[in-house]
Amino acid sequence: MADPATVEAHPTEAPPASPPTDARRRHDPRVRGFASDNYAGAHPEILAALALANGGHQTAYGEDEYTAHLQEVFRAHLGPAAEVFPVFNGTGANVVALQALTDRWGAVVCAESAHINVDECGAPERVGGLKLLTVPTEHGKLTPELVEREAYGFDDEHRAMPQVVSITQNTELGTVYTPEEIRAICETAHERGMAVHLDGARIANAAAALGVPLRAFTTDAGVDVLSFGGTKNGMLFGEAVVVLNPGAVRAMKHLRKLSMQLASKMRFVSAQFEALLAGDLWLRSASHANAMAGRLAEGARAVDGVEILHPVQANAVFARLPHDVSERLQKRHRFYFWDEAAGDVRWMCSFDTTEEDVDGFVAALREEMAR
Repeated sequence: MADPATVEAHPTEAPPASPPTDARRRHDPRVRGFASDNYAGAHPEILAALALANGGHQTAYGEDEYTAHLQEVFRAHLGPAAEVFPVFNGTGANVVALQALTDRWGAVVCAESAHINVDECGAPERVGGLKLLTVPTEHGKLTPELVEREAYGFDDEHRAMPQVVSITQNTELGTVYTPEEIRAICETAHERGMAVHLDGARIANAAAALGVPLRAFTTDAGVDVLSFGGTKNGMLFGEAVVVLNPGAVRAMKHLRKLSMQLASKMRFVSAQFEALLAGDLWLRSASHANAMAGRLAEGARAVDGVEILHPVQANAVFARLPHDVSERLQKRHRFYFWDEAAGDVRWMCSFDTTEEDVDGFVAALREEMAR
């Protein structure tokens, strides 16, 4: 069978004429914001892949040609033992992954700022049925010493048993773990009989920042299960749970279905991941987003009265500025408060953020600070 990526773009048989539609464009595509990389649309190469995957019939629920081939695509990046399970979204990926690593009495050690703790509406605990043991961190990063604060009481029936360490790469505060830092955490966890989960919602941005292959800080560092992000890096929808250590999990297929994350038309998730990962689209898009965040941080740092709060290592910039300035600036460019009481804000860059977008935002920031 021909590789979908090399299918002839102009088949001999003319495609059917496009049906009429009542769809309308209801937004101005020239408008860009800095609120979230989820605000960006889908990369044109992703949309092209979806068009190629459309038409005809393919077996549902992951028994299609695209999902079968996706296993090899992920193994090329993460090693021969990797097994990928496409899902709908990041919260679903995290809940399925953590369920697969824990017993009903299990607990997960994570940073206090982790997405699973502060941004998933309690889903890991309410849906996954597990306990989160949170630790305050500097710049969002766990260390072996911080893990050890909660890695105790394994035989105490009065305490949820620590079974997993979950780290986020890159972190919720935009910082990046080195492969050595992750390896140290994995060694600490494994010595205590615990598994390691990596929330990789922005894993491509981390790899681009580090300049290393994806497996360098996942498979090779000792991570057991990975939530692999695609939406924030240009996909229309879809994430994946990637099992790197098959011995650490059980019943993944059943857990995915039980957690309402089994896509019937899975080929449309898998085709996107193939477009993202079979070539260098994932790296191109992430590198560009990171570069735009660096440009934004440099420009904002030069504005008198603006404080950059964390190292800018990927595609996020955290800053502190007067509350009234942020409110005025939000009317010109969309972004979120991170800690409204402190005046902390978050600015995110995407694959489609341009230098003009960044420079225009910095100019607006300078104007509002001067008022």
